[in-house]
Amino acid sequence: MAAAEALSNKELSREKLDNEKRRKKKECAILEKVSKHPLQSRWALWFFKNVKSQPWQCNLRLVTTFNTVEDFWSLYTHIQLASKLSSGCDYSLFKDGIEPMWEDSRNKRGGRWLITLSKQQRHNDLDALWLETLLCLVGEAFDEYSEEVCGAVINIRAKGDKIAIWTRETENREAVTHIGRVYKDRLGLSSKVVIGYQAHADTATKSSSLSKNKFVV
Repeated sequence: MAAAEALSNKELSREKLDNEKRRKKKECAILEKVSKHPLQSRWALWFFKNVKSQPWQCNLRLVTTFNTVEDFWSLYTHIQLASKLSSGCDYSLFKDGIEPMWEDSRNKRGGRWLITLSKQQRHNDLDALWLETLLCLVGEAFDEYSEEVCGAVINIRAKGDKIAIWTRETENREAVTHIGRVYKDRLGLSSKVVIGYQAHADTATKSSSLSKNKFVV
């Protein structure tokens, strides 16, 4: 009888300890969530590596999503810098639910502000420009027109790298030009540097080098 009572008390103590552990774990999770700084939107990071034997969509994969400042920086510090990626690779940061492709319903009527870099700029400017692009996105830097932004893409290519911000509606001229001006200013580009905006519909039917700029800033 005494042995059974001792065993019962031991089981109760173990159950109490387990309950206390679960309570503390729950409290820590709540505190962690409260202490983080939420972003206005949830974002998704995608990675593309060109494997010619596979269809394009099979080369694109979702890395992760995040919606706090702390999780953004944790992700950024743990992934490879864009300048270290091999030729043919892309990073894309898009609002969660939007895929980084022209065919997505939220992209197909839009276009992109495109920055084309020389080979030499990969080592000196690429990472800083890409980080500033990311900060423009997660920080909703485009005022009331931030809703028009879908995401951004960086293409690592042997002939020269490219960075682009994608917007939702090409015909929304006021929003598109405002985004372009703010973006150019945030990148610290000289007033003598001209960047162009291309509609996805035009880029899809021509090489990007031949696509006509719909707007310039």
